[in-house]
Amino acid sequence: MPANQVGIIGLGIMGSAISANLVKAGFLVFGYDMVAARRAALKRAGGRPVGSGQEVGKRVPVIVTSLPSAEALAEVSAELAAAGHVGQIVIEASTLPIEVKQAAKKRLAVRGITLLDCPLSGTGAQARTKDLVVLASGLGSAYRKCIPVFEGFARAHYLIGPFGDGSKMKFIANLLVAIHNVAAAEAMVLGMKSGLDPAQVLKVISNGAGTSRMLEVRGPMMVKGDYSEATMKVAVWQKDMKIIGEYARSINCPTPLFLASGPFYTAAMAMGRGDEDTGSVCAVLEEMARTGRDAKSPRRRH
Repeated sequence: MPANQVGIIGLGIMGSAISANLVKAGFLVFGYDMVAARRAALKRAGGRPVGSGQEVGKRVPVIVTSLPSAEALAEVSAELAAAGHVGQIVIEASTLPIEVKQAAKKRLAVRGITLLDCPLSGTGAQARTKDLVVLASGLGSAYRKCIPVFEGFARAHYLIGPFGDGSKMKFIANLLVAIHNVAAAEAMVLGMKSGLDPAQVLKVISNGAGTSRMLEVRGPMMVKGDYSEATMKVAVWQKDMKIIGEYARSINCPTPLFLASGPFYTAAMAMGRGDEDTGSVCAVLEEMARTGRDAKSPRRRH
């Protein structure tokens, strides 16, 4: 099989961005998603949609999986174990419990297929511009073979350590994202409540010591008050929050700020914002602060 062929299983927000960047990098990308519209989008981007995960497994030496749930990984790993071949490498890029990935690793190893635990640090918007960091863990020789693929869709990649260490690093990264996202929203709402222009708040604070990547990435959404173009949906983020919380409890590690951020995401769900970007916690805080701003407009109500 040609080395420039790669497969993608899971063409959602992250998977579609990864596949598009790999096409731009010169890879022949075979992809599958159960949603037909996503397969059509891959075709428009220059990739080659196929009819099943098994078909992906038959075609390529390296496969990237970007999946929404533990159940999805179990199903896909079973398909790849049935269709794959000795020496094949699967880059598992989802955020899932480590034990779930360990089970998939064992399932694939029986067929001589290597699974790397490679969650990604970055939002969907960052994925589109190749502004991702790969947090890889597992067999070093397999990691090194995948470096051209990593460089096709990410700005940086690290081999963290033994299998599972990549997920541990991702839990740390997402803990900070959860906190910084709410902190950015809180700062923006303080500015609004103070009568300041949200756009000016973002411009000035982003250029000072108080900035954060989440303020820079999600601040523009908060200025507009529009979270409809989700780079991470609140409903999906709930899954990540649960995984981090359970992992921290399993090693008896206190995470008070992370726990304090949780209710704001839950409130966003209660407000019917599950399909919106997680930046919508700003709307939650606006409601609490009664800023008087229309949820979909930067202008204030009179």
